[in-house]
Amino acid sequence: MMAGFLRWLLGLALLPACWGLSLALVDATFIAAGAQGAFSVEAISLLAGMAAFALCWTTISHPVRMYVLGHELTHALWGLLFGARPSDVRVSESGGSVKLTKSNFLITLAPYFFPFYTFLVILAGLVTYAFLRPLPFLPLWMFLIGFTWAFHFLFTLETLTRRQPDVKLYGRIFSWVFIYLVNIALILVWMASTTHLTFAQLGETVLGRICSAYVGVGLFAFRGLRWLYRLFRRG
Repeated sequence: MMAGFLRWLLGLALLPACWGLSLALVDATFIAAGAQGAFSVEAISLLAGMAAFALCWTTISHPVRMYVLGHELTHALWGLLFGARPSDVRVSESGGSVKLTKSNFLITLAPYFFPFYTFLVILAGLVTYAFLRPLPFLPLWMFLIGFTWAFHFLFTLETLTRRQPDVKLYGRIFSWVFIYLVNIALILVWMASTTHLTFAQLGETVLGRICSAYVGVGLFAFRGLRWLYRLFRRG
């Protein structure tokens, strides 16, 4: 009970960070685009991949079984990273499961912030790059990254609208906030790794925006308390 309450408080405390990180994403996009003069062919290819999956999402049946497989394999992968032994992976149209010898909140929430199929595309690209330099068909790789990342985003949004045992286990407020923060953080790291946006610029804008968000909340709270103080003092 106490752990759940503390996670609820932590989730609320991280809400300003969500706002700050969102503004940092906007800043980073303008910095990256401004440094390049316009969106590069690679960036356009990535956006085209996202748009292509969004079109598929609205026009054809959703590949639920493929998502469930990636979901359970993500649990298994993150379980391995933390020393757990996965077994008995089950996948169906109605859901899936995997048995793990240990768990934590990262293992439990990993499918909602870790784009499994995007990871596979990037891994395949790195293996190809180890043998072929420069990496051939780079726009195609970026298209596939965008396509699979959109797969992750849209299925995550759809899944989070339902009652999920994973999310319920650690509380909806904490889980949703944490999932949002990590997803945005991964986008920012990707931008710093693949565009003219530097990690120094990224760190500066993230720190500045998050600090500003908390300062704003603090000032709002201070003014609210001062108003209440004056109200009670008059009474």
